[in-house]
Amino acid sequence: MQELMLTNKAVARGAYEAGVKVVSSYPGTPSTEITEECSLYNEFHTEWASNEKVATEVAVGAAIAGSRAMTCMKHVGVNVAADPLFTVSYTGVNAGLVVCVADDPSMHSSQNEQDSRIYARAAHIPMLEPGDSAEAKVFTKLAFDISEEYDTPVFLRLTTRVAHSRGYVTLEERVEKPEKPYEKNAMKYVMMPLGAKKRHQAVEAREIALKSAVNGFPQNKILARSKKVGIVASGAVYQFVAEATTASVFKPAFVYPLCTDAIKKFAKTVDELLVIEELEPFLENQIKLSGIACKGKEITGLQGELSVELVAQKLRDNGYGGILSADYSVTYNEEKVPPRPPVMCPGCPHRSVFYVLSRLKLKVTGDIGCYTLGSNAPLSSIDCCVCMGASIGMSHGFNLSLKQPESTVAVIGDSTFIHSGVNSLISSVYNKCDSTIIILDNSITGMTGHQENPATGKTIKGEQTYRLDLVELVKACGANSVQTVDAYDIAEVERIVKEETARKGVSVILARRPCALLPGMFKNPIPCKVQGCKGCKACLKIGCPAIENLGTTVKINSTLCVGCGVCKQMCKFGAIK
Repeated sequence: MQELMLTNKAVARGAYEAGVKVVSSYPGTPSTEITEECSLYNEFHTEWASNEKVATEVAVGAAIAGSRAMTCMKHVGVNVAADPLFTVSYTGVNAGLVVCVADDPSMHSSQNEQDSRIYARAAHIPMLEPGDSAEAKVFTKLAFDISEEYDTPVFLRLTTRVAHSRGYVTLEERVEKPEKPYEKNAMKYVMMPLGAKKRHQAVEAREIALKSAVNGFPQNKILARSKKVGIVASGAVYQFVAEATTASVFKPAFVYPLCTDAIKKFAKTVDELLVIEELEPFLENQIKLSGIACKGKEITGLQGELSVELVAQKLRDNGYGGILSADYSVTYNEEKVPPRPPVMCPGCPHRSVFYVLSRLKLKVTGDIGCYTLGSNAPLSSIDCCVCMGASIGMSHGFNLSLKQPESTVAVIGDSTFIHSGVNSLISSVYNKCDSTIIILDNSITGMTGHQENPATGKTIKGEQTYRLDLVELVKACGANSVQTVDAYDIAEVERIVKEETARKGVSVILARRPCALLPGMFKNPIPCKVQGCKGCKACLKIGCPAIENLGTTVKINSTLCVGCGVCKQMCKFGAIK
């Protein structure tokens, strides 16, 4: 039976059919749906961990103990998980261990354009890259088999364009894998210098064996067409190249280690070899180091994701128009389209907090979440944002440099605080920092689509569990002062922020209101209305998309307004009802 399936769902299906027993992940676009789909199967355990490092450690433990395990994350999550990943490459596994990573070329929902293929090479972990939904399921199952055969974790790499595409997938039955017996072996699994030196030798031997084997893998694909130009491409880019050109195309299943012997044979069948890939010249460099002449990044460049049209354009611009399968010239409508930057939703509880911070002219170190949008006009509150959990440490650094702790505030979400903010808070307290931290508690992991976390009291399957008390946690970390406030109450937020920024030591403010998009948050919303507007436009300062500027007056769009009432507090004339 076949099913039209999202690629992320196909990965989950592959894990199910492969007999996986444990899946532990942290949500991150574009990888989130893999774990959500895994949670729908009752045959194995699925969970959200507090961060990617913890998720990886859970999966590593399960694999060493004898159960097939998987962990899923976006590309920047690999940075968090890198510590256990580099070392489990040395220890090897017992049962299969697969690490799914979803890269985000063009940064549709990310802070950088990181290429995770480089992690595969650096950590000596093999990496498969499927190009569609059908391959994603097949490659997931293959990854578990390779993991066990070669005693190694295996990366499965997706990109946004593949992860969120759909294709037909053939469904097969689950094959239950008996748990592999665990045998105590300190020299293999306890990485101290003596054992690690020997395990490093095992890693090198494993890589040599795998590098030879990948050349004969049936999953390598050759699209034999024109002999004039041959192209090496993988993942989604293979689809673009196959459609845009009449060239012969070689698609490797593994991007690391690369099947260079097979590519060398392919290169001999064409007059010229090109390498088309997104981001870094990862395939190109491996091919050139193998003594195979080719062109690559001088054609495509280093930035952004490709498409059929872009591949055609770049080939045409570099003298390869003769291999295009059609006229892919792109024409643009010259009419100016109004820009539509991302904004916080109507009723978002973060909006009023950022309005206060902007009004008080505070320096704000930001973090990763919906609230990063607080950097946009008209709020324009956030000064810097680097990575998950960084805001608290960065605020400490600001204060050490500027010597003005009362002028700096760190903002962080509830899920992000649990992810990697707790350690930073402990460090700030330990180092006698004077800082104010605002935890924007919207009762959910919002940016990635409402996933549960330890502070919601529910598991990924919706089961009741212990609900982490953030107030008590913050107190246990040693904060000198802890206050909670209704995020919608502008006056109270301002009062407490002034009070806490003037205080010595580390103080924490929990600004609380559930995400406006949570089911039942606004069951029967009564929209606000404008009556007797004086045209002062103070309400526009909060940047709510439901408030429309009509020039001399304003209007509230009743189809967008959820009736949160924050704008009423902005109007001194009582014109908003």
